[in-house]
Amino acid sequence: MSRPRIVIVGAGFAGYRTARTLSRLTRHQADITLLNPTDYFLYLPLLPQVAAGILEPRRVTVSLSGSLPHVRLVLGEADGIDLDEHTVHYTGPEGGAGTLSFDRLVLAAGSVNKLLPVPGVAEHAHGFRGLPEALYLRDHVTRQVELAAAADDREECAARCTFVVVGAGYTGTEVAAHGAMYTDAQVRKHPMRTGMRPRWMLLDVAPRVLPEMDERLSRTADRVLRQRGVDVRMGTSVKEATHDGVVLTDGTSVDTRTLVWCVGVRPDPLVESLGLPVERGRLLVDPHLQVPGRPELFACGDAAAVPDLTQPGQFTPMTAQHAWRHGKVCAENVAASLGIGERRPYRHRDLGFVVDLGGAKAAANPLGVPMSGPAAGAVTRGYHLAAMPGNRVRVAADWLLDAVLPRQAVQLGLVRSWSVPLESSSPEVARVAGRPERDAEQAATTGTTGTPGKDSRPEPEKSRPGGEPAKNQPGGESAKNQPGGQPAKNQPGGEPAKNQPHPPRAAGKPRRAGEGGGTGPARGSGKTRKTSRSSGGGRAAAPSGPTRAAGPPADPGPEPPANQPPPGPDIAPGPVKRTDGRRTEGDS
Repeated sequence: MSRPRIVIVGAGFAGYRTARTLSRLTRHQADITLLNPTDYFLYLPLLPQVAAGILEPRRVTVSLSGSLPHVRLVLGEADGIDLDEHTVHYTGPEGGAGTLSFDRLVLAAGSVNKLLPVPGVAEHAHGFRGLPEALYLRDHVTRQVELAAAADDREECAARCTFVVVGAGYTGTEVAAHGAMYTDAQVRKHPMRTGMRPRWMLLDVAPRVLPEMDERLSRTADRVLRQRGVDVRMGTSVKEATHDGVVLTDGTSVDTRTLVWCVGVRPDPLVESLGLPVERGRLLVDPHLQVPGRPELFACGDAAAVPDLTQPGQFTPMTAQHAWRHGKVCAENVAASLGIGERRPYRHRDLGFVVDLGGAKAAANPLGVPMSGPAAGAVTRGYHLAAMPGNRVRVAADWLLDAVLPRQAVQLGLVRSWSVPLESSSPEVARVAGRPERDAEQAATTGTTGTPGKDSRPEPEKSRPGGEPAKNQPGGESAKNQPGGQPAKNQPGGEPAKNQPHPPRAAGKPRRAGEGGGTGPARGSGKTRKTSRSSGGGRAAAPSGPTRAAGPPADPGPEPPANQPPPGPDIAPGPVKRTDGRRTEGDS
């Protein structure tokens, strides 16, 4: 008799914990497969420290194959799920298509950046959900300070050293706090013009910083931010974003080259493609994390609307703390469905929150006890070390070195602006030049860009915002004779000589298809159908069999193709405007 097959989609907090717990519970009595675009688990709460140069990128990642020895890892991104056939269709990192069969499916696809219809945001903003975005922000901030220090024009200097963060939730507050410390340390080596210093702004329409947390945490964070010179503006949003800056809702204009979008998250669009009942994009499950009417389907983390048994009628918020606990309960219930152990409902106890504000400053309320100052800083870092599933010694070593040595403020140029678009269904993977032929052909025949999260639309002209900027504009391709410009054609990293073969395309995943709404089955219709992500701006029914195979990868050149988001301006705009009267979920 064959062993039951368990497929887990996603390796975030929920998916990783599910895989690890299931591996221990089943003890080789089931085949466990983990489908994920990357080969690592990312510890998101420490991502602001990567952007601020405190931690090296690999410190916040944990190898999946190394820490899950009895779990089969498949690199790829789920394109469609056929619940009737019990199959998951996915696209590999090099464009190849594959299929996984399952007896039990755990959907832990996580979340992506939340978008709002603010003009210019999609073209100029950058999110903060994945490691590529953190690396890009670190390089970009470093570059802007260096350019500002060398600028002759006072207005240009002021614009380059102005950094706008939108969203005063957990992530945005930490990004602004760490960013201010990072740029202050940098200008000590690259002094600005007389009387000028880096300026950080934190915007949100909420009445206070950290609106979803305890008011005492909010007051502590607000005080620390203002002491560091951060311009905290509550009740203010972004009305429009342009290449040169942003226009705020109060009518003021701010010249800037940097706008970081931290307004929260929304569930992965794969959830709605199933055609099952959802709650604000999250798959409805029972207290046992099982989808009603589908005994083979479980969901957890940001992708699931899990009833909060401590607050009847409510759902657990989209936070890392809940996702981590979801994973353990989900694994136990999946094992119980196979006759191993007993199932139990998800019930949680609030352990409090910690917010790292950089240095020895933090705001925390462990077990409801409010703390601030160095004591909160020690509790915060101790909590992170205890919560991390690996790399504890390396993280602690980096913290120690940061306390006694100056940070290395250098830009490596590994992640470009166009490779981390805000409108991405996979912020954990940087976009690379070149895509599978089927995606390119779709764009060529339909005349659309296939931008995820929007309806199909014409490809932007190069002269319009969001198109390819002039080669001497900030964020675009640098002038070939300028520092940081295109290297000589025979130099490493430059364009290959004409008689040389093109370099192979970097291993990365193809661009996920559009996520426009209204293309899936009616919400709540118990019938499911095979769905996939098409490049035309919506999820369409996926063909079955050999027709799903992707064509050979297109031969990429050193520049991104025309249907890729071009190296747009290195700035980012927009705040979150809550119109439903409810607090923003998922700022984890």
